[in-house]
Amino acid sequence: MELEGKRSSSMSSMIAASVLVTLITLSTLTIGTATPAAAQQGGTPETSSNAACGQVVSGVVNLTANLNCSGDGIIVGGPNTVINMNGFSITGPGQDSSKVAIMVPNVDNVVVNGPGSLSNFQAGVLLTGANGFTINSVILSNNQIGTFMTGADNAQVQQNIIQGNSIGVASHSSTGAAIDSNLMNGNLLAGITFVNTQQSNVGMNNVVGSQNGVFLDGQSKQNTISANNVLENVIDLNNANGLPTNINANQYVDNSCETSNPSGLCIGR
Repeated sequence: MELEGKRSSSMSSMIAASVLVTLITLSTLTIGTATPAAAQQGGTPETSSNAACGQVVSGVVNLTANLNCSGDGIIVGGPNTVINMNGFSITGPGQDSSKVAIMVPNVDNVVVNGPGSLSNFQAGVLLTGANGFTINSVILSNNQIGTFMTGADNAQVQQNIIQGNSIGVASHSSTGAAIDSNLMNGNLLAGITFVNTQQSNVGMNNVVGSQNGVFLDGQSKQNTISANNVLENVIDLNNANGLPTNINANQYVDNSCETSNPSGLCIGR
């Protein structure tokens, strides 16, 4: 069924407004104790085990126990850091706490490897000004935002389970993201939302049970949304509240969905 009439348009605008308010609020997240100077340090990567809550880490980090944090979880302080979750969890003090499970401030080429889980934070992952981030095989649940990138380039969010957040993946003023092959369920406001995001790809995700399945605002341009299953959302695919796709040059290809704004973005509809 395609969206028609004033009632649907009004609902779409209200949902989009909720998403944008959430993103604006979360864009004020702090970046803790890590500094840009730490990100510029070179040398041989070190291995750090038994990482503690609030610790600034670099090199190869191997979790050996669950972390239950009253503040931030892990803060990445150097480039080329690899965090191996090893099946353990990082749990925070609550969605309204302004705390982050894994913080990546202006640090490049960081990798987070699952299995493992990040839950009960304002953001499971926060990228600010980072280039070349990857997270895979991690469960991100019960956060305000599962993964939030702002001013980031070339981030990859792949093969994760992202559920029960307000927003699953959010990108703000970022470029070149790849959000692929994730299972997203019950993220209240949106599964995926882009604000002022360019030249990014969203492919082969399952996005179910949100107000917006995939939402792109009017400043998000030259993105490709392809081969996703986006079902049982209030609005499955939402291009800037009905903005014609030729205006912002976003491409919607081979997506299985039922509702779109504007109409015609779903296969056979």
